[in-house]
Amino acid sequence: MVKLVFFGLDEHEKDVIWKAFAGPSGYEIALHAEPLTIENVSLARDADAIGVFVMSRVTREVLDRLPDLKMIAAMSTGFDHIDFVACRERNIAVCNVPRYGDTTVAEFAFGLILALARKFRPTFERVDRGDFSRVGLQGMDLAGKTLGLVGTGRIGSHLARIAHAAEMKVIAYDLRPNPALTEEYGVRYMDLDELLREADVISLHVPYTKATHHLIDAERLRLVKDTALLVNTSRGGVVDTGAVADALREDRLGGVALDTFEGEQVWIEEEFAGADEASAEELRDALASFSLLHSDRATLTPHNAFNTRGAVERILATSVENVRAFFAGNPQNVVAGTYRVPAAPQAGGGRV
Repeated sequence: MVKLVFFGLDEHEKDVIWKAFAGPSGYEIALHAEPLTIENVSLARDADAIGVFVMSRVTREVLDRLPDLKMIAAMSTGFDHIDFVACRERNIAVCNVPRYGDTTVAEFAFGLILALARKFRPTFERVDRGDFSRVGLQGMDLAGKTLGLVGTGRIGSHLARIAHAAEMKVIAYDLRPNPALTEEYGVRYMDLDELLREADVISLHVPYTKATHHLIDAERLRLVKDTALLVNTSRGGVVDTGAVADALREDRLGGVALDTFEGEQVWIEEEFAGADEASAEELRDALASFSLLHSDRATLTPHNAFNTRGAVERILATSVENVRAFFAGNPQNVVAGTYRVPAAPQAGGGRV
């Protein structure tokens, strides 16, 4: 019998997972609403596999308390909430959801671009106060403007299509350019600094790694136009939040919209309830993000770009299949470098 423990599920998500694995399926399941933390890791003490969203922090200390763990179903595309090195040392497979929200996140990103360009935040706040004056609310057209895409994977590529339909010019930076985007939508590839100088709107679509930490920092922000708009729906650490706050205060940036940002773990209560006490660095980042809230040229959203019913259903369906495939001896969507397939067939697999 394979023991599965899932964390961070709402009632609907619990129902989906229960129906997928309940009954004579070879699995024993436990479903929990709270994220996985060092304090509640005992709930998965004998687990063969766990399922976690990004709010759970699978640290080395957590893994030390899960000696039977063979597989982690990361219910997300990103996996920076999981200790990659510790999993590799223990030969624990991390299986993610590489595709679930390409259009979902791209649509959200374009919504943020439109919100900045047409000053939705100050407009809505003013009307809420009963003030219908248009003074100071003049926006900018997107047609004819230049969108700079930093990363043209699946999400960035879909945003290129949306922008092309909106009659924007599209430029891009990517270590692996996509010739199809150039052929179909006229996307011009260039180096990052050149893109930052030329773009009217900059949208970030890269994973968070050591190489992309603070990819947009104080030095690079000095390259952008004073009127440029910056949007981040990737990972918070890609952008130096403090540097962005400084650029806004000094009128060196036209506007910023961040769906992910440094210090978000301090603010997003339902995602990080039960996490360890915030560090001094996290509190500093949170204060920098808080300062952005006082600018009507800034929009912050709670890591919500993925959050549509359709996208969540796709996440759950792929996660279920990842678990089934792994314990049937055919691992899929394994994050490279975390797992070595045993030479002999794996025993004790669940029946599907």
